[in-house]
Amino acid sequence: MQLTSSGTGDRAALEAGLVAATRTLIGEDAGWRFGVAVSGGPDSMALLFLAARAFSGRVSAVTVDHGLRAESAAEAAMVARWCEEQGIAHVTLTPDRPVQGNVQAWARALRYRLIEGWRVEHDIDWVMTAHHADDQIETLLMRLNRGSGVAGLAGVRARSGHVIRPLLAVRKAALQALVGSEGLPHVLDPSNADPRFDRAALRATLAAVDWLDAEAAARSAAALADADAAIDWTVATLADIHVRADGAVWRLDRTDLPREYLRRLVLYMLAQADPDAPPPRGESLDHALGAAAAGRQASLGEWLLKGGTRWTLTPAPPRR
Repeated sequence: MQLTSSGTGDRAALEAGLVAATRTLIGEDAGWRFGVAVSGGPDSMALLFLAARAFSGRVSAVTVDHGLRAESAAEAAMVARWCEEQGIAHVTLTPDRPVQGNVQAWARALRYRLIEGWRVEHDIDWVMTAHHADDQIETLLMRLNRGSGVAGLAGVRARSGHVIRPLLAVRKAALQALVGSEGLPHVLDPSNADPRFDRAALRATLAAVDWLDAEAAARSAAALADADAAIDWTVATLADIHVRADGAVWRLDRTDLPREYLRRLVLYMLAQADPDAPPPRGESLDHALGAAAAGRQASLGEWLLKGGTRWTLTPAPPRR
């Protein structure tokens, strides 16, 4: 069952839809305790408002202040004040290590790591985030533009570990209308409209397009997520039967499989052989698969994939 896509911010319909979507994701209500990740933006404030009413007495809130903007501490404090007024437990988490590499990637990884630690410490069963249908279509288009396959085009997953995203069928306009009608305090992150960021630039472009259906895109993403899970299930079975390790050498003894299965089996071998290494980029993996299918060999980072009747993955020789 999907939540309403109306832009009216109908509280009763949104609340009932949240309950139905949550049950679809994790099963019938079993007294679960929920955490809500709240940035202070309108989307997450709307989710917290709905969840606190739909699951009264079983909701806590968490805000991660990355410290990247001067206003972020005041925004976290705004969320804390509102939660105190509503009788909702709230905590603000801050970075425990400095920024490294890409700022957005660092912030995202930090956020989920800190929230997971908070979830475990406070015996919370599930953490909700406020990703919605507009986020989903933006993700799909960005990944389509990067040449993503089935896994990438599955977009934002409705459930990942202990994180659930029950608003993926809801339009942003409905959440904004709810915030307005209920008078919920909120802030607007200026980075969401900064054209230097790919997503913000895409969001501005989509605002002028009236023929894209965000709800239909969300349904397509969900279907692709189901397909991706089915492929993974089959690949796990194939790996149990056809992948073997002999010391540092990994062997795949069946290669008359569809290309997508071979792709994932090679990724499986790489992950088992070198768990800390990043997965290869799509272009390099495609090149290696083509070479192996033709009986040749190709490098994949620190590993060498050799083709033939069996494929082998061995450590690459030291570079001169």
